[in-house]
This record gives sequence, C-alpha cells and structure tokens, in this order.
Amino acid sequence: MSGGGFHVHGPHDHEVEHVAHHGGDDFTSRLAVLTAIISTIGAVFGYMGGHSQNAALLYKNEASIQKTAASNQWNYYQAKSNKQNLAELSVTLTSGEDKEKFRQSVDRYQQEKVEIKAAAEKLELAAEDANKKSELEMHVHGRWAMGTTLLQVAIALAAIALLTRKRWMLLGVYGSTALGLAAGIMGYLHL
Repeated sequence: MSGGGFHVHGPHDHEVEHVAHHGGDDFTSRLAVLTAIISTIGAVFGYMGGHSQNAALLYKNEASIQKTAASNQWNYYQAKSNKQNLAELSVTLTSGEDKEKFRQSVDRYQQEKVEIKAAAEKLELAAEDANKKSELEMHVHGRWAMGTTLLQVAIALAAIALLTRKRWMLLGVYGSTALGLAAGIMGYLHL
C-alpha cells in the first residue's frame, strides 16, 4: 500500500480480472475494453474540470487584486481632491505671491487627478475583465464536470450490464457516453 491510497475492488473489477486471466466471451471482452476507454476519457475530463476550476479561482483572485488597486487609486484621487480644495480656499484667502503659488498648486492637483482617475478606471476594467474570465472558466468547469459524471454513469451501467448479462442495457451505456462526450466537447469549445 505505498502512496497512502487504497482501492476497493467492485464486482465489475473482479469480472474484468477474471476475463483477463481466463478468457471470456465476446460480450465481456468488448464491454471491458469499452469501460476502459470510457474511464480514460473520464479521467481526462476530470483533469480538465479541475484545471478550469483552478483557472477560475486564479482569475477571481486577479479581479480582487485589481479591484483593491483601483480602490487605492480612488483614495489617492480623493486625497488630491482634498488638497486641491484646500489650495482653492487658500487662493481665496490670500493675496500677492502666495495667491499665485496656490493657483499653481490647484492646477497641479487638477492635472494629477486626471492621471490618477485614468489609472483607477484602467484597474477597474482589468478587474471586470478578470471577473468575466472567471465566470467563463466556471461555466466550462460545469461542462467538464457534467461530462465526467455522465461517463461515470456509463461505467456504472456497463458494470450492471456485465453482471446481469443484459445486452439492452448497452443502450444506456452508449447514450450516457454520447451525452458525456457532448458535454466534454462543449467544455473544450467553451460553449
């Protein structure tokens, strides 16, 4: 038991092992191969689902970082507005050279606010973009998860078909597999 994990063998696993060691009929062999193919595809879908979920979390984190940076810029903008207001008040209350010095400060603060506002708006757009990407990745994750689940259902139906020897149950296996593949393709295409 190296690796810390364990594996519980179900009746289906025992049947597949029996066929591998002792040979079996055509139905059992084909169903074993089909099950192996479905589980391989399901493993890929599971991996892709995890990948898209991680990407969604990274984009959501990026959106939070950009939103915080935008908030900081807006706070900086507010501080410059307060300084500009004080400089405008000083223009009104003073005369001579001091008045001109405060007018220059008003102009400087006004220009600085334009630059700060542009930076804050750019950060807000980056946050919105990251949020949209996160939502898309979560949508894609849902497709991968749906595909994986449908393939797991197909594997379970294959096990029941194998144990009961009911060939008509293969319709459920094929149907669930087809729907799972369709969901996976939709995830791949970001639909």
